[in-house]
Amino acid sequence: MRIPKQEYTTKFRELAVKRFKEVGSISGVAKELGLIDETLRNCLAQKNSHIC
Repeated sequence: MRIPKQEYTTKFRELAVKRFKEVGSISGVAKELGLIDETLRNCLAQKNSHIC
């Protein structure tokens, strides 16, 4: 059975990016926010592209 895709708000994504900039660790921030590393990496990539 497939798990539905989780949707995150823009505010949550901005918080995740801000925390990454403060902490500097993808794994640490992902664990803190209950995300998998790849989700945070995707958000950081989108932020760099001004999509996030």
